[in-house]
Amino acid sequence: MNKPLRRIAIFCGLLVLTLLLRDNYLQYVKADSLASDTKNRRVNITRYATPRGDIIVDGKAITGSVETTGDYKYKRTWTNGAMWAPVTGYSSQAFGANQLEKLEDGILSGNDDRLFFRNTLDMITGKEKEGGSVVTTLNAAAQKAAYQGLGDKKGAVAAIEPSTGKILALVSTPSYDPSKFAGSSDKDAEEWKKVQKKNNPDDPMLNRALRETYPPGSTFKVVTAAAALENGEVADIDDKTDTPDPFKLPQSSSKLTNEHGECKNATLRYALMVSCNTVFAKMSDNVGNEKMIEQAAKFGFNEAELDTPVRAAESIYPKDNPPQNALDGIGQGSNRATPLQMAMVASAVANDGKLMKPYMVDQIWAKLDPLETTKPQQLSQAVSAKTAQALQKMMETVVEDANGTGGKAKIDGVKVGGKTGTAQHGLNNSEKPYAWFISYAKLSDGSAPVAVAVVVEDGAADRGDITGGGLAGPIARDVMKAVIGNKK
Repeated sequence: MNKPLRRIAIFCGLLVLTLLLRDNYLQYVKADSLASDTKNRRVNITRYATPRGDIIVDGKAITGSVETTGDYKYKRTWTNGAMWAPVTGYSSQAFGANQLEKLEDGILSGNDDRLFFRNTLDMITGKEKEGGSVVTTLNAAAQKAAYQGLGDKKGAVAAIEPSTGKILALVSTPSYDPSKFAGSSDKDAEEWKKVQKKNNPDDPMLNRALRETYPPGSTFKVVTAAAALENGEVADIDDKTDTPDPFKLPQSSSKLTNEHGECKNATLRYALMVSCNTVFAKMSDNVGNEKMIEQAAKFGFNEAELDTPVRAAESIYPKDNPPQNALDGIGQGSNRATPLQMAMVASAVANDGKLMKPYMVDQIWAKLDPLETTKPQQLSQAVSAKTAQALQKMMETVVEDANGTGGKAKIDGVKVGGKTGTAQHGLNNSEKPYAWFISYAKLSDGSAPVAVAVVVEDGAADRGDITGGGLAGPIARDVMKAVIGNKK
């Protein structure tokens, strides 16, 4: 072979070797990333080639699949989509998926490795491939009560079973119907545009129950009371607190006053019942910022990775200077919380101080076979059982006493503990306040089947009419009644 031919042969050999290396790189190194790349159209074609598995609530499917034309054989459907969207999220041929539809996509699409044996049997027997089912912890009656209670108001509800951490209700309004953009048509694209924040200032796709943080207002006084009791600032909830009215903020000339009640030297029980700002600002100042942070963290604040499995936004109790820390103690400083977080506070109090991790997926199923069951997990001992029981007495006074702010949450034959909150916000508190209510219900056998947090951003209401007890309390009551009704 002459020299030029040898060079050509070597060059061709190098080309073949390069092609082989590239092919092996794509086949073995990049295979997983290419298979999951959202720009890979074949991924979606495969995902929607068979009916998706269902998301289950109370033994009934709240999702389904229907046949369509084109490359995608099936598309997703929902029952009462707007009510369940904060739980399921969406699954769209054109716009991907989020929340449970995304996090459990392997199971729902039938591609999870745990379904390999079943898929193999179906292939051998000639059956169509099917996705697995995701069984949730949600309570349909509680979800409906929360959704109807909020109605056309902007807000959110989170409800938890205190003994396990099971999420019983998770509602955010305004919401959206994921069925409207589940396909890939021009109409689906138009519906998608309508729910984007840039086109809709109400931001219906924001999951306010999990992903929005608010100033917690007076509901945070439960955490401050816990810190005061745990750190020995108050020996008994009926002891006088030696609090002036007004209370001069530390290192400041500003004086804090109260909306109502006789708060000078009030007891902790009375102060929570009528929501004395001065008492809880003083308690927060006495406890100090460092220990307030520690107590808040035991209730779940400052946790950046709280997965339900949908990740909740981090609720914050920050490092602050003394005057700001005093305001944090009444929920009007720099601290912020999600509705789920405040439901966790009420839940820990109701559960004698034990804070359970909130979760919404109970089981994963493949046809008739359970593949995985979630085990309840304790996150912390937020407070001692003694302190929790003292907080229960205080919260129950808020609802049961004629002078309490939470009377609208009463339920006949059930012991209810609660705390109202009216959270100021905006520049110089110029915006209409948020109405909060947190609560729990206890049955005659001592069990506490539900704890609830409700927040209402009601821009349509008169500023003077916005109170946690007035707007949010009745919603919490109806959610608790729905859960209790299922227990009887």
